[in-house]
Amino acid sequence: AQGAVVLPGFDTDLPAQVWSDMTDAMTHEDHPQFRFRRLMQNLAITRDQLRPWRSARPLDPDRNRLISLALRPAPVTDQWLVEGQELPDLTLATRNLTLIEATHPREEALAIALVMRQAVELGQKAALITPDRNLTRRVAAALTRWGLIADDTAGTPLAMSASGRLLRHVAQSFTAPLTADQLLVLLKHPLTQAGEGRRQHLSLTRQLELELRRNGPAFPDAAAILAWARFGNDEVVQWARWTASVLDQMTPLETAPLTNHVARHLAVAQSLAQNALWQGAAGPEAKQLMDLLVDEAPFGDDLTPSDYASFIDTQMAKVEVRESYSPHPLLTFYGSREARELDAEIVVMGGLTDGVWPRNGDPDPWLNRKMRKDAGLLLPERQIGLAAHDFQQAIAAQTVILTRSVRDTEAETVPSRWLNRLSNLMEGLPARNGPQALTQMRARGKVVLDQARALDRPTDALRMDPRLALAPRPSPQPPLPARPRRLALSRISTLIRDPYAIYARYILNLKPLDPLRHVPEDRDRGILIHKILEDFVRLRPAAETTEQARQRLMAIAEAVLEHSTPFPSARVLWRARLDRAADHLLRNDAKYAGKPVLIEQVGAIEVGRTGFTLYGTPDRIDLLPDGRLHLVDYKTGTPPTKAQQEAFDKQLLLAAAMAERGGFADLGPTEVARISYLGLGSGEKAVETEIDHQMLAEQWARFVQLVQAYADPATGYTARRAVFETRFSLPYDHLSRFGEWQMSDRAKPFPVGGDDAG
Repeated sequence: AQGAVVLPGFDTDLPAQVWSDMTDAMTHEDHPQFRFRRLMQNLAITRDQLRPWRSARPLDPDRNRLISLALRPAPVTDQWLVEGQELPDLTLATRNLTLIEATHPREEALAIALVMRQAVELGQKAALITPDRNLTRRVAAALTRWGLIADDTAGTPLAMSASGRLLRHVAQSFTAPLTADQLLVLLKHPLTQAGEGRRQHLSLTRQLELELRRNGPAFPDAAAILAWARFGNDEVVQWARWTASVLDQMTPLETAPLTNHVARHLAVAQSLAQNALWQGAAGPEAKQLMDLLVDEAPFGDDLTPSDYASFIDTQMAKVEVRESYSPHPLLTFYGSREARELDAEIVVMGGLTDGVWPRNGDPDPWLNRKMRKDAGLLLPERQIGLAAHDFQQAIAAQTVILTRSVRDTEAETVPSRWLNRLSNLMEGLPARNGPQALTQMRARGKVVLDQARALDRPTDALRMDPRLALAPRPSPQPPLPARPRRLALSRISTLIRDPYAIYARYILNLKPLDPLRHVPEDRDRGILIHKILEDFVRLRPAAETTEQARQRLMAIAEAVLEHSTPFPSARVLWRARLDRAADHLLRNDAKYAGKPVLIEQVGAIEVGRTGFTLYGTPDRIDLLPDGRLHLVDYKTGTPPTKAQQEAFDKQLLLAAAMAERGGFADLGPTEVARISYLGLGSGEKAVETEIDHQMLAEQWARFVQLVQAYADPATGYTARRAVFETRFSLPYDHLSRFGEWQMSDRAKPFPVGGDDAG
């Protein structure tokens, strides 16, 4: 039997001199023909000894000459000036080349999908070649718009399948204490409780999610789940016991043998999904992998949970799953290597961005290129040269569409080096109509892009549909019985600045959901600081030095933070901030020698004859030696200026007016001397306002007018009426459809609800 060596994609247009000079890997390794040159050198074969594998002629010899010249080794690119003039008319050589330069990756994927859909309509085979799996997934998603499924030769990574995702999530859950969002990822996974009880399981999971959002804990355990269910019915209790049993198996391990990790991993995954874990297209592949790990685990090393999770990810990345669906016979996705066997009339070469195609070589922190070569190691350019060979083969197809995204999710991209070379060569050959040919390539691409953009653009009929008109700035007018009859002092600034938020919160009864993964934020710090200062003031001894007061303050802070903050880093940071502000706090505390008489106690007062009740809980009210009051509000943020207090942030001014009108039952009507905002943030600023009783009376009168205005059914709750910072998003912006209207737009009042609204 005789064998044969086949050299696919051999460049017969490469000049003999360039071929013979291509010997140094340091300068030529990234050329698409260099590995052929090295192979033939080792086999002692010359180019003259090669024979064509087939008698068929290339589909486009002129284009092949252009690409061969564009990919010349860097040391001889000066040949562009000489050999470029010998090329044929480039408008003819590139007549079947199209260049699509999309604005962003989604647009690139949609344009590719449109090309493939048009190929199906024409009955032509179309192939997408790209090493970018994210682009492949985007194109696959875009094709579903027309019910098309392409044959993906790479398959689906096991890690991206339902079984693989669940196994990965379970492995990752062992690496640190389980958070609420990680627990819900496991409970909501499609394979968890996938049997007949799935509907009830999802309903109870939703109830648990609301509890975790409202009340925590940040790191739920079995005890927390059982405590939540203790007042529920039998179904809730039974489900909670099952969830708790799963959590009991998820106690983080320290470094342990691989056998222990695999056994616990399987136990938790099967507790969640039972047999559904091993079903479907990916199930057998997942089971085969885990069975292999069970067999081989006794020979493995000890691993940390993080190492085990990384190990699982690595093993799953090696396994591909072939889905059981029937793809369209005319559509195929190829990786750059699989494309060597393609047979398609239309070839889309996608993701032509440097760093994607070709992929950048891995940096070596220890050896430079010369040292690697001397040591007999592969140069990083080896993979670039092989990828260049794939590129040269693919671009020789009958009809080729080159695509790239000008921007990715972070910044502008750089075109692939091969696309850059081709563009630069054509731009430098005006005598061969190179610039004109490049313009025509882009023009053909723009036609596709315009069609892709039109897919998501409403038609003229839709644009004229009043239901699709941009929303105006809303100012809803609910009926009087539905309007709130009482508000807290802290909500009055919201009523002034963003009345729509009051409408959404108290009339529509829509409350923003707390995040699942609770992170320490300024609001939490403010609540804890108020609790610390409440305990500090309430438990003050009769005689105490400043140093004793400071020590007691920090001791209280330590106890409150330890009990109420599950985040060690936040405890350290917040304690340090309070320690820095302690002297400022104590100086102001002793400044007026007041005696605290009300600490975090609720007061309320009816506003004139409107039937509206104003209530609130001042942080602290001190009785001064002259019998007047001093109202104090602690601010962990920036205290409002006097002008802001008079116009918007009226909380303390209105509290002072309440005190003088007997709004605090334990005090009765009492004159107020001053109000103070005591800043405990980085600025350590105090804003004190001596009470001018005429000004206070005017403020109360304005507030009464405000209440009376909202007692008029014609007054609407305008969105973002006078917000402090327009650049920040607000909780109800999506509900008011902010963005469709601008801050300069006039509000549009409109009645909502009926006479029976409540």
